[in-house]
Amino acid sequence: MEEKKLLSLLGLARRAGRLSLGNDPVLEAIANKSSRLVLLAADLAPRTARGVKAAAEKSGVPVLCLRQTMDVIGAAVGKRSGVLSVNDEGFAVNVRKLNAMDREDANL
Repeated sequence: MEEKKLLSLLGLARRAGRLSLGNDPVLEAIANKSSRLVLLAADLAPRTARGVKAAAEKSGVPVLCLRQTMDVIGAAVGKRSGVLSVNDEGFAVNVRKLNAMDREDANL
């Protein structure tokens, strides 16, 4: 249930122009301080994940690893991507909450 809400919220953030998709746009969002939260797909290549995590941590941007794959995320936001940046504090807070609830649901 929470997974659907999380994916819907990501789609809404994309339509609102508050989501950067893809490695280069996300690194750019981190560099220009617009990124509030970086999301990594479950099936993202480890090398790509390391590079994005390093850049985010250096800038103090939190990183979340999602349970969803690139295909599932792509269906929700309209573009297949394994690296996303939430560029709005309100969306970032809600994504964190829903991701935590989604993980709790998975452990039941």
